[in-house]
Amino acid sequence: MQNAGIAALGLNWRYLACEVHPNDLPFAINGAKAMKFLGLNLTVPHKLLALQMCDVLDESARTWGAVNTIRFETRNKAGAWVPLNEVPADEIFEIRSHGFNTDADAIVRSINEDLGLTLRGASVLLLGAGGAGRAAALRLAAEGVSNLFLLNRTEEKAGQIAVEISTRFPGVRIHVTVQNANGVAELANSLKRHNAAINVFQGYPRDRVDLVLNATSLGLKSNDPLPLDVNWLRFNKPHFVYDMIYRPAETNLLREAKSLGCKTANGIGMLLYQGAKALELWSGKSAPIAEMRRALEKNVYGS
Repeated sequence: MQNAGIAALGLNWRYLACEVHPNDLPFAINGAKAMKFLGLNLTVPHKLLALQMCDVLDESARTWGAVNTIRFETRNKAGAWVPLNEVPADEIFEIRSHGFNTDADAIVRSINEDLGLTLRGASVLLLGAGGAGRAAALRLAAEGVSNLFLLNRTEEKAGQIAVEISTRFPGVRIHVTVQNANGVAELANSLKRHNAAINVFQGYPRDRVDLVLNATSLGLKSNDPLPLDVNWLRFNKPHFVYDMIYRPAETNLLREAKSLGCKTANGIGMLLYQGAKALELWSGKSAPIAEMRRALEKNVYGS
């Protein structure tokens, strides 16, 4: 996708994929900076870690609490910080890393376009509270969803996001779902000190939700279980189901939801739009969306 976009823009660049252990992330970022890379994309589990490793954070990274794109910058002759590609290589002496988040806007755009769903006033069940899940939760709240149900393996993490949303977006009704009765009491008591209007309950929403959004990694493997209770899914039949996973193109969750008559979409649109925005940040040019989409779909779907 990125190399197709780079070629369409006529840039003499190359986009590379590198596996980096979380413990080595600081060395990888500093190494890329030393080698005058133009920028980086970061995927799980690096998005939260990178918040503490960038020299400066864009408002998007601060707002949504994760970094998935880094742009390396240097000072031009006027002393202003500019993208590395705007200065000749032999004139680059000082470099800083600038962290951005292009995921949050991409997920909203993809939901709007791929599902035809307007999020304002919608009721959403969000599965997962990691880097992508946290950014999605905050962005959904900013869009003005009416009810946001948070379900995460670590209930404390879901509670932390709930408190942040209730503070920043008080118009959104926040619900945290837990798996056992003891957990309800424990989490509810821990949240009381925040004076936040957060509903804590056991199980799943009793009423039908508009959208189920999977931000977990369950579904990457063919033998993965569904990220939520299949009986609840069959009984409640949400209108829309969106899975951030794009490979496989149809996860077990999407297959089950489609069989129930739900309108479904995978994360390929999110991947496209977050990548297109990253290319724009590095190049200063409008991303060639059509070319990038064709390359992405050919790689993922083989067509």
